[in-house]
Amino acid sequence: MKGTKFQLKVWKYLKTIPKGKVKTYKQVAIGIKSPKSARAVANACAKNPYAPKIPCHRVIRSDGALGGYSGRGGIKRKLKLLRSEKVEI
Repeated sequence: MKGTKFQLKVWKYLKTIPKGKVKTYKQVAIGIKSPKSARAVANACAKNPYAPKIPCHRVIRSDGALGGYSGRGGIKRKLKLLRSEKVEI
């Protein structure tokens, strides 16, 4: 995988989110021991060229909104992936 040290840390963490579960950008930031980096986590997700293999679609905003999705198909694809994993959105 190619990315910055921070991106690689985020992407590695994303692979630990189980199918059918979601985390917020803030929860991911806390999970990588960088609790004030929720925006940077969102940016790392946005730059993820390995979606959906690295499941950035499992990361949502703290208010429950989907946020963005940089994979092919955009936000509609994110919603479809989450629904296919039985996530209630």
